[in-house]
Amino acid sequence: MKTFRLYPLPLLCVLWLAACGRGDPGTAPPEQALEPGNPERAETHTAAERTILFLGDSITAGYGLDPSQAFPARIQARIDSLGWPFRVVNAGLSGETSAGGLRRIDWLLQRPVDVLVLELGGNDGLRGIDPEVTKANLQAIIDKTRAAYPEARIILAGMQIPPNLGHDYTERFRQIYPELARENDLLLIPFLLEGVGGVPELNLPDGIHPTAEGHRIVAETVWQTLRPALEAMLETTT
Repeated sequence: MKTFRLYPLPLLCVLWLAACGRGDPGTAPPEQALEPGNPERAETHTAAERTILFLGDSITAGYGLDPSQAFPARIQARIDSLGWPFRVVNAGLSGETSAGGLRRIDWLLQRPVDVLVLELGGNDGLRGIDPEVTKANLQAIIDKTRAAYPEARIILAGMQIPPNLGHDYTERFRQIYPELARENDLLLIPFLLEGVGGVPELNLPDGIHPTAEGHRIVAETVWQTLRPALEAMLETTT
């Protein structure tokens, strides 16, 4: 797997601002971060469709772009092209941390969830939060999801961070994702921003949020893991 291109120290302040996003994630109403993956088909949802919930931060939310350009909407377009009965719900929120996601998950689980794509922790790493705290928050989200929907498939999106806080912190942060996947028997996307992170032409001027083309690549990365899971679910209903 290609490694994340490491950011130089002067970019730490930029990354901090990017991590902060649009306000305090702990005070944002959860309904502000619950949008259909494709706004144009929001009213076509039927009871026969299964729900794919993308729970994440500004990457999932498509910061700086039209929602239709964010990778969850691109996933919905791919699903629609195949005629599969799945509806993507984008619960990305700019500035979200693992703790913020944990605060929101009970509300989000009030609606049926068949697949959870969990993309959180990047802002934790940029803020220097103890990786063990991040891991515990992600574990709690996994536990709550399985308690509510035991048959739900969970896909964990791995993240990597710049080395500004030292090699030990950076490496420990990276390790929490494969550990969680192994300990919970989850599907793992090793690195969500594979081929995009650290590539200037694929990111906005802040250097951390993907452009529309960057989101296209991210969607392909996610699809490689998501598609087999969806195919397996379809097989069980035929």
